[in-house]
Amino acid sequence: MSGSRISVGLQLGTQPPLSALRTVLLVARAMRLDSAMVIDHFQNVFPTAVWDKDLTWMAAQHPSPHEFFDYQVMLGFLSSRVGRLRLGVGVTEPIRRHPVLIAQAMMTLSHLTKRAPILGIGAGEWMNLDPYGLDASEPVARLEEALQIIRMCMSEPGPINFSGKHFQLNNATMDLKPAPGRMPEIWVAGHGPRMLRLTGQYGDGWYPTMVATPQEYASKLAVIHSAAAAAGRSPDSITPALHRFLVVGASEQEARAMLDTKVVRAFGLMASAELWRQAGSVHPLGENFNPLVDFMPDRYDRETIEAAIAAVPDAVLTEGPLLWGDPDQVTAKLAAFGDAGLRHVVLAPISGLVSKRAALYAFRAIGRIAHSLSGKTAS
Repeated sequence: MSGSRISVGLQLGTQPPLSALRTVLLVARAMRLDSAMVIDHFQNVFPTAVWDKDLTWMAAQHPSPHEFFDYQVMLGFLSSRVGRLRLGVGVTEPIRRHPVLIAQAMMTLSHLTKRAPILGIGAGEWMNLDPYGLDASEPVARLEEALQIIRMCMSEPGPINFSGKHFQLNNATMDLKPAPGRMPEIWVAGHGPRMLRLTGQYGDGWYPTMVATPQEYASKLAVIHSAAAAAGRSPDSITPALHRFLVVGASEQEARAMLDTKVVRAFGLMASAELWRQAGSVHPLGENFNPLVDFMPDRYDRETIEAAIAAVPDAVLTEGPLLWGDPDQVTAKLAAFGDAGLRHVVLAPISGLVSKRAALYAFRAIGRIAHSLSGKTAS
């Protein structure tokens, strides 16, 4: 699209200490980014068995990788400090939290912030569900019902009636409505065909994490647009967004060196078995491994995880969904996604796990990348 721009947001770590979270938010404001997104997790992707100073300098600050604040409480805390940033969650799911509760929280947030909040929502990750005895069956069908209920809560007057397989509402009162002009936007974290169709039917935005190439992005966005049109919605009403783990250095060589560190290579385990096959390898955690379904971090011992990290092919990191390079290279790669339809990217600078110096540089680089993309046009 001619004359388009890509706005940039920052993923906030929702781990102690609170002072660090406040500082990062102030940095995002100073860089004039567009959004700040918190995460909703019980567990991290790093198993406790390998969480030590040999993995990351941050292990000295955090005795466990699995310390996470509750995202809804954190959004309320951040709302008075966020300024003109859009605030949101990326992402939650309607298994740990009832859809009416999700809708109520986001509508409350709309009254606390200057801009419409973002509700990133998906079908759920098993590591946040299965160990806690939660029913994770039929997650996509459950999500579809939840999306309908959330829409009803935020837009329809009067008591809500809903009869579904997973949720039943009988004259359920929810009289709270969003602040005028700040209707929360629902961004669906969809990848497969059913999730893409749900995005087109119900979403205000698309928020994938595992799309590897601009060509794949354009193809899946076309599915969303077709589903939107079939549902009588305008495809242009859906914001094409993207979550990206970022490894950025002052030079390509510096960024490439960080790809060889254990902590960054560990993210290669979160790539699908299909991506490993494309790289000519079998995923060490299973030949049909799906990280959203199969990964339970603390069910692996140190030997298993370290062997798996050592087996990560370079191509999984360099050619997969990990964004890496110097600031100009990162900008160019995102601009290519802009040509494919991208309009908003949320960056999670995982190179900050390598060292304090890399963490500080990543924030400066994100400001530079955001400035460049704000004036970037896609043909």
